[in-house]
Amino acid sequence: MKFLKIVLLFICVFATANLYAQSSADLKKQRDRINDELEQLNHQLQDVQNNKKVNQGQLTNLKKQIALREEKIDIINSEVRNLDNQISTNTNTVHSLQNQLDQLKKEYAGMVLFAYRNKSAYNKLMFVFAAKDFNQAYKRLKYLQQFATYRERQAGYIESTQHDLHIKINELDKTKEEKHNLLVEQEKDKATLGKQKSTTLKLVSSLSKQAGYIKQQLKDLQAQRDRLNRKIQEVIAEAARKAAEEDRLARAKAGNKESTTKSSSRRTINESLNATPEAAKLSSEFLDNKGSLPWPVAYGEIIHGFGKYYTEGISMESYGWDIKTNPGASVRSIFSGEVYGFQDMGGTYFVVIKHGEYFTAYSNLKSVNVSKGQKVSTKQNIGTAAVDPISGDTEISFTLNKGTTSINPQAWLATK
Repeated sequence: MKFLKIVLLFICVFATANLYAQSSADLKKQRDRINDELEQLNHQLQDVQNNKKVNQGQLTNLKKQIALREEKIDIINSEVRNLDNQISTNTNTVHSLQNQLDQLKKEYAGMVLFAYRNKSAYNKLMFVFAAKDFNQAYKRLKYLQQFATYRERQAGYIESTQHDLHIKINELDKTKEEKHNLLVEQEKDKATLGKQKSTTLKLVSSLSKQAGYIKQQLKDLQAQRDRLNRKIQEVIAEAARKAAEEDRLARAKAGNKESTTKSSSRRTINESLNATPEAAKLSSEFLDNKGSLPWPVAYGEIIHGFGKYYTEGISMESYGWDIKTNPGASVRSIFSGEVYGFQDMGGTYFVVIKHGEYFTAYSNLKSVNVSKGQKVSTKQNIGTAAVDPISGDTEISFTLNKGTTSINPQAWLATK
């Protein structure tokens, strides 16, 4: 009966431990994930701080770290509660096993004393022969045999219980050590959290003082984008006029000059750009590769996407993608075509490549490796990315046009 109680006790303990293990494993996975994210954010923050400027990126990064660290502290609290439950369960188990062991030892001591008093064969025979009849003598003989067997079994129970008790005590010690380590880690996170909150308040104060300067920077950035877009549109318009003139001359040679002039005047910019078979073929091939065109840099992260957006209460518009890349990154043509123009924009350059009726423009280049009129192939290096003076990051601007119409590159470039 006592053995059955021990078995039931271990079944309950095992079930509880299994649930605890599952819960703790899930919490540990969450804690490890947060640690990985915190490490990545810390590296990013170091990169931002190396620019020696107080900016919005630092504030955003710190807020993310604070939120993650608070989440991690909550997870550690949950882990500590689980460990407290496990410590309580293991402590109860240890006490129960100790009680069982004491009871088993007490009973075994009684059996040993009885066996000692009846150790001689004479006493055993006297015990058997003192029976009233044969049946009682037989039962006494069986009792002596069963008593010996039970004593051996009881010794086995004692040894097994001592082994289990030793295991549970070790588990209890490990659980207490794990709890201690978690509490130490939590204290470190709380200290770091306090410092980050203090740093965040200082950043907010500093950024508030710089608000006017930042807004002016944003206005200057938009003015620069508008100026660049106008220059690119001028290059495309020039290409369209040239294509229309070449088309008019070709038609003039082939037929009636007056009808040709009237016909060409009714042509759209895109029709003029696709007037020759070569241009039409290139436009068709460019269109066929929609969604699979390579990025203008081997590695890139979109800083601003296409279209209008608001920041610091200012309406901004991007005519393409602003892409952050690695320092000294090579800029490449996304498709075969012809370099139609490049221009110095006050220390940096932009390059426009014609792909039939489509045009791609690559801006904020530190250097250019191609010349006007040069044929280029897909992924051919055309220059080197420059450092943005405001963010301190290596960035380029990429725009895509169909004729003079700006197009969102998202549907055209391959998914990273």
